[in-house]
Amino acid sequence: MANVAVIGAQWGDEGKGKIVDWLAERADVVVRFQGGHNAGHTLVVGEKVYKLSLLPSGIVRGTPSVIGNGVVLDPWALKAEVEKLRGQGVEVTPDTLKIADTCPLILPFHRDLDGLREDASGSGKIGTTRRGIGPAYEDKVGRRAIRVCDLAHLDDLGPQLDRLAAHHDALRAGFGEPPIDRAALVEELREIAGFVLPFAEPVWRMLHEARGRGRRILFEGAQGVLLDIDHGTYPFVTSSNTVAGTAAAGTGLGPNAVGFVLGIAKAYTTRVGSGPFPTEQDNETGERLGTRGHEFGTVTGRKRRCGWLDAVLLRQSAAVSGITGIALTKIDVLDGFETVSICTGYRLRGETLDYYPSNAQDQAAVEPVYETMPGWSESTAGARSWADLPAQAIKYIRRIEELIQCPVALVSTSPERDDTILVRDPFAD
Repeated sequence: MANVAVIGAQWGDEGKGKIVDWLAERADVVVRFQGGHNAGHTLVVGEKVYKLSLLPSGIVRGTPSVIGNGVVLDPWALKAEVEKLRGQGVEVTPDTLKIADTCPLILPFHRDLDGLREDASGSGKIGTTRRGIGPAYEDKVGRRAIRVCDLAHLDDLGPQLDRLAAHHDALRAGFGEPPIDRAALVEELREIAGFVLPFAEPVWRMLHEARGRGRRILFEGAQGVLLDIDHGTYPFVTSSNTVAGTAAAGTGLGPNAVGFVLGIAKAYTTRVGSGPFPTEQDNETGERLGTRGHEFGTVTGRKRRCGWLDAVLLRQSAAVSGITGIALTKIDVLDGFETVSICTGYRLRGETLDYYPSNAQDQAAVEPVYETMPGWSESTAGARSWADLPAQAIKYIRRIEELIQCPVALVSTSPERDDTILVRDPFAD
């Protein structure tokens, strides 16, 4: 049986939560491998709705869940999320949740810096969630990070605090902020350490053992490929690699452990925050997509920008992330459109492109080339087989497959877990 990596194939918010929940029931372990608590997943299980930002989606079903070393961890956000889930009747214990002891911590001054930078950036705003994720990754790469394992050695933090203060105090002074209060920081960490440390261990050992025993591992990505720090619409991206290859480095398993790569994509396109969006429909069509699709960010509550499916970007995502099959979500949102459009290429200063350019100015300047198809008036909501779909909806899906050069492995037709058309079982490979 294959392991499965689930990643967003667009700008995030593609409906990964439902798909991961659907797969998690058959997985033996679910592991998050990058990102922070800026990545929201909404799970609908029966009558209950769970909104997760940091915890792996498998946690609500009791599937052993792991936060890998590629994640940056806000310990206070972790505590709040665990307590919220416990209030909804979900048991979260060291038996069901493991946290890599090498995860870098997101600290209060990371959140401060994130907000101060955004406020000072004017038209250059990235549109971050202001939760400190970017500054925490910077400290990781800058070899200044305090990690989960350090919570057990708080009396020995002097050299790390020296490195942190040398960097951050200068930045804070530039914004008119006082230096880091080192004593207060250590006390805050001491207070939270007792909550975090019972979950902490070298998770790579547990994952290697699980793999050796033939256990099914589900790798859960956050955000989407178009927000990848290397392959996304830079600089309007997140601070980590979101492609499937990161599942290896972000967990301590080798690249041949990743298995089937399932890319999640909406039947249209959305984006939260700033940055280029070639197929955006800032008009009645966009409003209709947003209203029907309930397009508001899980973490921020921000209204998502909406537009037609961009097959060029989706093909690019599939290529750079090695996507094996696409899970196409929210096809039901397109019900009732007289016509539907797909972007098949771009025009840039008289030239036709079949890829998205790298330069930010070129990205903002491209004009989409559309192919328009007849829509369908029948409902696809709740369909669970091809026979339940209108003929035009099937033609639309098949055309997407042709354009992105990647097969559709499953189709989601509502937020309900069982409203899914399975074409190819990712775990069966």
